[in-house]
Amino acid sequence: EVFVSDRSVIGGQSVRRTVDFFPGCSAEDGPVGAGKSSFINSVISTLEGKICHRAFASTGQTSFTKEYKMYSIKKGDQGEMYPFVLNDMMGLDNRGRRYRRVYEKDMEMAMKGHIKDGYTFNPEKALSKDNPLHYNQNPTIDDKVHILVSVIDADKVILLGNPVVEIIQDIRDEATELGIPHVAVLTKIDEIHPEIKKDVKNFCRSQELQKKVKDLSNLVGIPENCIFPLKNYHCEMMLNDDINALVLKILRHIIEIGDEKLNN
Repeated sequence: EVFVSDRSVIGGQSVRRTVDFFPGCSAEDGPVGAGKSSFINSVISTLEGKICHRAFASTGQTSFTKEYKMYSIKKGDQGEMYPFVLNDMMGLDNRGRRYRRVYEKDMEMAMKGHIKDGYTFNPEKALSKDNPLHYNQNPTIDDKVHILVSVIDADKVILLGNPVVEIIQDIRDEATELGIPHVAVLTKIDEIHPEIKKDVKNFCRSQELQKKVKDLSNLVGIPENCIFPLKNYHCEMMLNDDINALVLKILRHIIEIGDEKLNN
């Protein structure tokens, strides 16, 4: 059902109805260059019906995202917005223990809803209560994260350094204590096999991709059925039905998992 090209059939309407009833908030984390911002752009592009570049993305070796950004998505032309936001975090890397502690502390505060939109991350110091401009003292349920999404480059799963793996595991443990479900999006699947690059629908037949999913699950503890392969919009000038279908399918899974958290 994912790969039917007719937009009225691929699940667009059913997914959008699901989105309408999910007043939630998700946070995206993951290694530098994995495609977090591109994932957000892909979701926005698919739902708004045009290629969008609202979350600035880069292919460099250092995190391009420096601020905690919250992205709302327009629904139609009447000024309405979908009732959920996507929060973009600074990418994590293999820097030292101090950086790791700061990153984990900032992630904890973000999940609890204490970080305001526009906060600039400081790799040397976590946000504190002494910063009233960016510290949200009394977060509401709308401010809190309802699902954590780790975005990881499929081609670099086995290259993840121990510090990055440990950070993801520690953040996963913190999310679990807060009752926040944790899933992963495995990006750049078109770069791991020429058949997927030729036709993204071939991902479901790729044994190499299945191995990447298993490897990631074993590394960080996320169940295989909570790891979703994706080809982001990256160099495309126009929307593509197969990419849209994959984005919508993943978004539906994320929404349904987050919705379970809100209702329990």
